[in-house]
Amino acid sequence: MEQNRIEVIIEDAALRKAAAQGMDAFVTTFTESILAAIGGELTQENMPRLTSDQVTLLAWQTLHEEVMDGGFVQLIHNGYGPFIFKNPVAKALKLWGLRDLSKLIYEAHTLYLKHGSQIERDCTDEEFMALFEQYPDFDDLDDLFVEHEEEWTAQIAEYIDQHIENFATIKS
Repeated sequence: MEQNRIEVIIEDAALRKAAAQGMDAFVTTFTESILAAIGGELTQENMPRLTSDQVTLLAWQTLHEEVMDGGFVQLIHNGYGPFIFKNPVAKALKLWGLRDLSKLIYEAHTLYLKHGSQIERDCTDEEFMALFEQYPDFDDLDDLFVEHEEEWTAQIAEYIDQHIENFATIKS
C-alpha cells in the first residue's frame, strides 16, 4: 500500500455478518468503511488517496442512491453530474464487467451534456418537480436502472469479493 493511501479497515466479523445479510449489506459495509476513512465525504483532497476501485464504488453508491430516489434528473440537480459523467465511472464499471450499466451511464451522459446546465440551476421545490416533466428523456433510463439495480448490485458485490484488497484491509 502506498504511504499516502488512506487505509480502509473492515473487521472480519462485521464483513461476515454483512455478507450473511445479503449483497446490499455487503456492498454498504465497504462504502460506509471507505466514507468513514475519509471523514464522511469524498473531496478533491482525499480522492487521490483512494484506489480507483474505491472511488468507483463511491460513485456507484452515489448513482444508486440518487437514481433510486429521484432518477437521473435528481442526480444531476443535486450536483453529482460532474462526478458521474466527467470522471471515468462508466469505463471503470465496464471493466468491472457491468457493460449494460456502463452503456446506461453513457446514454445518460449524452442527455447530461444536452440538458445538464438547465437541470443543475437553482430552483424552488415546485420548479424542481417540474424538471421531471420537462426532461422525460431520462424516464426510460431511470426505469432501466431500477429494473436492473438488483442484478448490478450483485455484480458489484461479486467484483468486490473477488478484489477485496482493492477496497479494504480485512482484520480479524
